Amino acid sequence: MTRRHRASERLNSLSPRRRTVVRAAAATAVLAGPLAAALPARAATETPAFLHGVASGDPLPDGVLLWTRVTPTSEAIPGSGLGPDTEVGWTVAKDKAFTNVVAKGSTTATAASDHTVKADIRGLAPATDYWFRFSAGGTDSPAARTRTAPAADAAVSGLRFGVVSCANWEAGYFSSYRHLAARGDLDAWLHLGDYIYEYGTGEYGTRDTVVRQHAPTHEILTLADYRTRHGKYKTDPDLQALHLKAPVIAIWDDHEFANDAWSGGAENHTEGTEGTWSARQTAAKQAYFEWMPVRTAIAGTTYRRLRFGKLVDLSLLDLRSFRSQQASTGSGSVDDPDRTITGRAQLDWLKAGLKASDTTWRLVGNSVMISPFSIGSLSADLLKPLAELLGLPKEGLALNTDQWDGYTDDRRELLAHLRSNAIRNTVFLTGDIHMAWANDVPVDAGSYPLSASAATEFVVTSVTSDNLDDILKVPEGTVTAVAAPIIQVANRHVHWVDTDRHGYGVLDITADRAQMDYYVLSDRMSPNATSSWQRSYRTRTGTQKVERTYDPV
Repeated sequence: MTRRHRASERLNSLSPRRRTVVRAAAATAVLAGPLAAALPARAATETPAFLHGVASGDPLPDGVLLWTRVTPTSEAIPGSGLGPDTEVGWTVAKDKAFTNVVAKGSTTATAASDHTVKADIRGLAPATDYWFRFSAGGTDSPAARTRTAPAADAAVSGLRFGVVSCANWEAGYFSSYRHLAARGDLDAWLHLGDYIYEYGTGEYGTRDTVVRQHAPTHEILTLADYRTRHGKYKTDPDLQALHLKAPVIAIWDDHEFANDAWSGGAENHTEGTEGTWSARQTAAKQAYFEWMPVRTAIAGTTYRRLRFGKLVDLSLLDLRSFRSQQASTGSGSVDDPDRTITGRAQLDWLKAGLKASDTTWRLVGNSVMISPFSIGSLSADLLKPLAELLGLPKEGLALNTDQWDGYTDDRRELLAHLRSNAIRNTVFLTGDIHMAWANDVPVDAGSYPLSASAATEFVVTSVTSDNLDDILKVPEGTVTAVAAPIIQVANRHVHWVDTDRHGYGVLDITADRAQMDYYVLSDRMSPNATSSWQRSYRTRTGTQKVERTYDPV
């Protein structure tokens, strides 16, 4: 979001970020000390170890993508470029004891891929639980569960997905992942972006408290930096636990690169001092694809489509690689038809897929909010922090140009396509904004509710990243109680918004309805935070509208 980093610096009285050629050069050096912070404590040994867990992703009816990272020797830490080629085997079975093995093989992990390993397994049965593990040098990884998608023509009674976004390591613990892992009932989980953050330590909002320091401690710029940061995240026990329980379906947003990234740069990138944007973007993408179980349909992008029987088509977007630079807030250029958030090819792909879909539901994994948002008549004391969180001008112009609001022609074209082709049951699943929302997506927000709703949108809050109560440093729920009613008056398509809490969503889908259950954490700064159900909203088939329901699934 625009200027979120700088706003956080002002609010938290942090010293300005110092970007120097010396620091950038130091970031590329292979220094065992700072890079070693990306690993848990380990005795010096030459025995290979699986210190970063295992994961699976992008389930298909006949297969799934498996991932791990092997540490072959003690110096072969993430981003180091060190360590020997290491043979890594993988085994897939129908049972946790691995007595009924259905597939196995091996590959070589090398320093060229940061000793990460991917195995794209095929020939599996649809809608089936499997167990898998990796092995190297006599050491086995933990065993993990994964699940294939239903057959394309299967009549599916229901699906259940965890939904998360925005996990700032330094702001707290990833208890949301732990609670999702404990459920044991997920077909998969969706990560809608900001899986990692790029900032140096203390440079991004944490209520003035760095709960735990990430690595490297400087802002990440180089391939070694991005690898080290991904490696640090993958040591989190709650994140590892969730990866052990279900396949992930992930897209990126800006912080996998740099704040407010666009095709030619980012707000949090200084050309020259921090190198070229093209080099930084290339490094970030390489590290992402090395460290994430994401299968690419088109090289260098995360947009792709997965199908879950006759019930769900899931279109996953990349809203950073192809977008035009964010417009100046309040500028009429937001309506310029030559500006794009998707790029022409991706928008055509999305429209064609939505039109051709023969499933009951069409889900869209969407990293920034598509529903229009107006500030309306917020009071000055609320407008200032809200503007800083959303990247809005403090004088109250109603626009966040990092969201679809800054690219209105793409949004108009997409929503008109849904309406003109009578495409029903389209649900956008969104992260980024660090708040929870349940929205209708109107064709014309200005005349809503007289204007038709073309789709619905469920936005999940952040796992840990600052929201409004954190910025204001007030008790949780204080801001929501005042701001939410005013936001809804100015945005009648918004059925609910919570500006303050952290947590996750659980999306449950049947032929009759798609329901999002919103869960919140007791305390993001506690490693033992509890979780509780907060609210639920659903959209019933054929309605294109959100309604409240009073029980979680």
